Amino acid sequence: MNMTKREREITDPIKIDEILNDCKYLHLGLVDDGMPYVVPLNYGVKKAEDGHYILYLHGACKGRKLDVIRKNPNCCFTMERNVQPFDGRMACQYGMTYESIMGEGTVTIVEDTEEKIESLKLLMQTQTGSSNFEFDERMVSIVSIMRIDVKELSAKHRPLPGAAE
Repeated sequence: MNMTKREREITDPIKIDEILNDCKYLHLGLVDDGMPYVVPLNYGVKKAEDGHYILYLHGACKGRKLDVIRKNPNCCFTMERNVQPFDGRMACQYGMTYESIMGEGTVTIVEDTEEKIESLKLLMQTQTGSSNFEFDERMVSIVSIMRIDVKELSAKHRPLPGAAE
């Protein structure tokens, strides 16, 4: 993904992992019959054996989001953390500090019970910091699980102007 302000780019894989594991939700972008459709969702994250990221989302077993995914599995997403406004002396010097991630990938609906159980544990790990949750077949049968196989990802930060890095 091309980034306009390269000086803000984060390339350190450890820092990227930290951001991915610390954010609490993402904005999932889909295309519904040519129109953008964006929805905020909680997520869980893991790295596949080949090094690409996999994001898991959960939701209801029916609805617009699933209908759109079935028609077009291409997606994008954004997430952010440490968002704080800052003041300036004049209007164009005001802004926000942040760390963010943007990515693109393919989203599929997970049907395999074991993968659904694993994904919910990952989601709870991201949301609570704990993996001490148990799920059974009945519990996972009442939610849908969506899996994003991330194809591209970029991270960036905007520190407070004048702050030491």
